[in-house]
Amino acid sequence: MSEMNRFSWPIRVYYEDTDAGGIVYYANYLKFLERARTEWLRSLGIEQDTWLELKLGFVVRKVEMELLRPAKFNQELDVTVVVERLKRASVEFTQQVLDQSGTVLCQARIKAACVHLGEAGTAVRAVPMPTEIIEVLKRAS
Repeated sequence: MSEMNRFSWPIRVYYEDTDAGGIVYYANYLKFLERARTEWLRSLGIEQDTWLELKLGFVVRKVEMELLRPAKFNQELDVTVVVERLKRASVEFTQQVLDQSGTVLCQARIKAACVHLGEAGTAVRAVPMPTEIIEVLKRAS
């Protein structure tokens, strides 16, 4: 993956993201990663609320996350998104959370599937992404 296909989103650690010691609570890294993927899609012109009108969405199927160093209250961070594999009904990403010096604090591999959300009481099922979405994602990866 070339550096030009790496998306980066800046965030700041808020008090609500931390434990009593001022260290980011591990589960909140997942929120940081999710927000960066959402902003990446938005930067490509893909708004998730448009998908929801079509009863389509992305659901995370698999997460592998490694916490390497702690992030702390009020710290400025960058969260990256890189597409590693694009399939008809899923996307695999690598993501990192870095401090301002470029030190990797957290790294993760995420697999997200495109699903049809169905009506209330019906099963969610994996479906192929719309062709126009696949084309946008191919150009970005």
